[in-house]
Amino acid sequence: MAATDLDKASTERAVATSVDPAEVPSAEWGWSGESRKTFRIAAWFVIVALLAMTIGNHKGHVEDIFLVGLAALMALILIVDSLTRRMPK
Repeated sequence: MAATDLDKASTERAVATSVDPAEVPSAEWGWSGESRKTFRIAAWFVIVALLAMTIGNHKGHVEDIFLVGLAALMALILIVDSLTRRMPK
């Protein structure tokens, strides 16, 4: 019969300094992390695309409010992220 006792969970966050290619095959090519720069560039591209969608032959401007609002929200998030990363801890 299996034991019913549970091990206490650790509250510490595990941070791996090196990645074993056997566990993560893409580590051989250096793809074992997030590319924050790529995500930021893609987010700015999406913001430009949202603002470009306001140009068109539509008569109502409700969709323009949503497009500009989402673009402004994304830009605000990117700017706040950039400023908080520059602040010393």
